[in-house]
Amino acid sequence: MTAKKSIAILGSTGSIGKQALEVIQKNPEQFEAGALTAQSNWEELVKQALQFQPHTVVIVDEQYYPRVKEILLPKNIKVFTGEKALASVVQMDSVDMVLTALVGFAGLFPTLKALEAKKTVALANKETLVVAGDLVTRTANQNNAAIYPVDSEHSAIFQCLAGEFHNPVEKIILTASGGPFRGMKREQLENVTKDDALKHPNWSMGKKVTIDSASLMNKGLEIIEARWLFGLPASRMEVLVHPQSIIHSMVQFADGNIKAQLSLPDMRLPIQYALSYPVRRKADFPRVDFAKLPNFTFEPPDVKTFRNLALAFEALRKEGNMPCALNAANETAVEAFLNDRIKFLRMPDVIEKCMQEVFFIKTPTLEDYIMTDQETRIKATQIINTWKEW
Repeated sequence: MTAKKSIAILGSTGSIGKQALEVIQKNPEQFEAGALTAQSNWEELVKQALQFQPHTVVIVDEQYYPRVKEILLPKNIKVFTGEKALASVVQMDSVDMVLTALVGFAGLFPTLKALEAKKTVALANKETLVVAGDLVTRTANQNNAAIYPVDSEHSAIFQCLAGEFHNPVEKIILTASGGPFRGMKREQLENVTKDDALKHPNWSMGKKVTIDSASLMNKGLEIIEARWLFGLPASRMEVLVHPQSIIHSMVQFADGNIKAQLSLPDMRLPIQYALSYPVRRKADFPRVDFAKLPNFTFEPPDVKTFRNLALAFEALRKEGNMPCALNAANETAVEAFLNDRIKFLRMPDVIEKCMQEVFFIKTPTLEDYIMTDQETRIKATQIINTWKEW
C-alpha cells in the first residue's frame, strides 16, 4: 500500500484551501493534511485543525497565537506564528507536497523555500510566478523540484500537454469567462460598485481574485504565469472570452491540431489533479452533460475597456521587474477599490502610472523584487491619495 501524501496547505482558510481540504477528506487513503496555515482567521484554522489533525499549524498574525496555542497544544498539534514560520513549515521532512494558496506577493517566499527543500509545489498563487517567475523556475530546476499548476486555466494546459511534451506548441489559448461586466463599455462601468464586481457569474472565489476577474487583470496575471510554467513568449499566447466556462484552456500544436480540457467550473478538479498527478483519482464531482449545455461561444477580449489585460501583456513583453511592479500596483489598487477609495475604472490608471515611473531592472535579484514591490506599493498609494477627484 502506498504511503499517504502529506500536504502542507498555505492559506487553508481561503477558498482554495477549503476546497483542497474537501479533496483530502474525500481521499483519506491517499492524502493527509500535514500542516495548515492562515494569516488571521484563527477560528477557522482551529476548526480545521481539530477536524484534520495536522502535526503543525501556523497562524501568521501573532496577536492570535496565544488563543490558537491554548486550544491546539493539548491536542498534540504544534503551533507557530509569524512570516518566518511559513518558510520553516514547508521545509519539514514530514511534508511531501506544498499547496501554495496564499493571496498575492505573500506566496513568493514560502514557495521558494519549499522548492529549495526539493518539495513538490502545487501552485494556486499565480502572483508567485508573476512577481519572480525567472527566479522561481530557476530555483525549481536547480533543486529538481516540480511545480504543478492549480489555476484551472494552467491545469487545463498542463493536462493538454500530457504525452505531448516532445511536440512543438504553436500557441496556447487561455479562456476567460469575461466576469460580471462582460460586454459593458466604459460609460457603463463608470459607477459600478465593489458589490457589482464581486458577483462572478460562474466561479466562487476570494474577493481579490474576483475583482481581478472583473477587471481582466486575473487573465493578465495568468498569461504571465503561463510564460514561466510553459516557456512561451507573449506572442504565442492568446486570451479568448468563453462565457460558459466549460473549456478551461486550449493548446494548438505545430500541425494545427488543438487540444482542449473541458469540465464544469469546479476548482476541486484541478486541485485534485495537482495533488494526485500523474494519477487520476476517482472523484464524485458533478459531470458535464453536453445535452443540457447551451452553445459554446467565444469572443475576443475588449482590451480598450478592460485595459488591465493590455497592461499585463506590456509588462510581460518588457519582463525584468515590470511584472512585479504591475502586481504590486494592482494589489494596492484592488485594496483601494474594495475600501471604496477609488472607482473601478481608475485601477488601470494607477497601474499604468506606476509602470511608467518604476525604475526598470532587466535582470532583477530577489532583493530587487522586494524593493520593486515595496516602492511600487508606496507609489501606488501616493497616486491614489493625490488624485482627489477619485
